[in-house]
Amino acid sequence: MSSSSTFDIPSPADVPEGWTAATLQDGWRWTLDPRQIDELVEAARRLDVSDHVAVASLHHAPPPLPSLAYQIAVVKQNLLNGRGFEVISGLPVHDIGDDLATSCMVTLSAHFGSLRRQNAEGDVVGHVQNIGLESTDPNVRVYQTAERQTFHTDSTDVVGLLALSKARQGGQSLVLNANSVYHAMVNRHGDLVDELFGVVATDRRGETPAGHNPWFTIPVFTWWDERLTVRYQRQYIDSASRFADAPRPSARQVVALDAFDDICNDPALQTRMDLEVGDIQFVHNHSVLHDRTAFVDEPERPRHLIRTWMSVPGDRRLHPVFVQRFGSTTPGERGGIFSSPPTPKEIRS
Repeated sequence: MSSSSTFDIPSPADVPEGWTAATLQDGWRWTLDPRQIDELVEAARRLDVSDHVAVASLHHAPPPLPSLAYQIAVVKQNLLNGRGFEVISGLPVHDIGDDLATSCMVTLSAHFGSLRRQNAEGDVVGHVQNIGLESTDPNVRVYQTAERQTFHTDSTDVVGLLALSKARQGGQSLVLNANSVYHAMVNRHGDLVDELFGVVATDRRGETPAGHNPWFTIPVFTWWDERLTVRYQRQYIDSASRFADAPRPSARQVVALDAFDDICNDPALQTRMDLEVGDIQFVHNHSVLHDRTAFVDEPERPRHLIRTWMSVPGDRRLHPVFVQRFGSTTPGERGGIFSSPPTPKEIRS
């Protein structure tokens, strides 16, 4: 299936240039000062992260963080309308322990938006760690392995990661601007760009809402409300072929996906970073793809990141096709692994 669908395709002149490794400016890493740390830790002590109801509703009235208010506002602006990623350093994980550090991460994340469910079990606090699985199992998600993830986006507006511990080797984080990938496609494979705006099936990997297909059909790129949005996970696109009635990509579309992957793997476009213990990374999934290199665990303290998914009020509008995966396109109320199926009217393209 190709881009001969009803999806709009922008002119390259209408898509702003994105950042590359050479053009990205500094300023994306912030360091917490002692007052901010004390304030965040004290606020987090009042939160029981095992109370799923309290965590899910925390964004309605998150504990005040006055010394962090300006920083949170700037980070949010940079995520939604700037470079699309930020890192906040300095949370003293070794001093306060993993549980309280997790509460700090959840408390901070609630200031950005509503916390979304990350799996079919409804967990809003995710644990990114190798639990001995392999992505060749179609019901396994890559974050549960030690494998390279490849460049992808998550099913939410913003994803947050707190490093509780590092790998012995590998596990580096990579980020990539979607607009830069688009323009590189235009320059290197101009005849294939339109294929990325066509329907492509993506495997839900066993997390299927009642009454829905075990795949969804969102293009790699959508152009909506004068903004380019990316939605991608190549392994899950490939594994959707296990379903006999899932749409099959055309030969030309596969060539376009391969070209997209080659561009994503171009070091000239990427920014790489090591997430140190106590680092908190936020990434905007609609404008930035992210990746993680393969890793080898430290046996005594394996690599462990806490993950949050947030739907952010004031974020961009999304094409109605996103309802298939996000449940809604309303900023602040969309994303995550939802259980209530949308109506056919909502998912029309």
